[in-house]
Amino acid sequence: MNTIVPFPVPRSDRAPTIDPDALDAALFDAHGTGDRSALVDLYSCAAETTNDRDAAAFYLTHAYIFALESGSARTDGLLDQLVALGREARRRD
Repeated sequence: MNTIVPFPVPRSDRAPTIDPDALDAALFDAHGTGDRSALVDLYSCAAETTNDRDAAAFYLTHAYIFALESGSARTDGLLDQLVALGREARRRD
């Protein structure tokens, strides 16, 4: 399954942006096909391109959940980002 990822468009004054309609369509398609790998990529991309800390945490949380479900190697990196945002804590064993 090849999902079209809406690539960021650089802006000089803020973080890059993505076309929200293209992102919504790609997310809809990935959800529809159960493509967890694409969902991790898409939600991560959305998190990286927003200037809103709460929105970034929302997107990262979704990316993290889909990474956990799919056994993605990106799980630890996503957790690190959530910890840095104060939205998750590392488990103490």
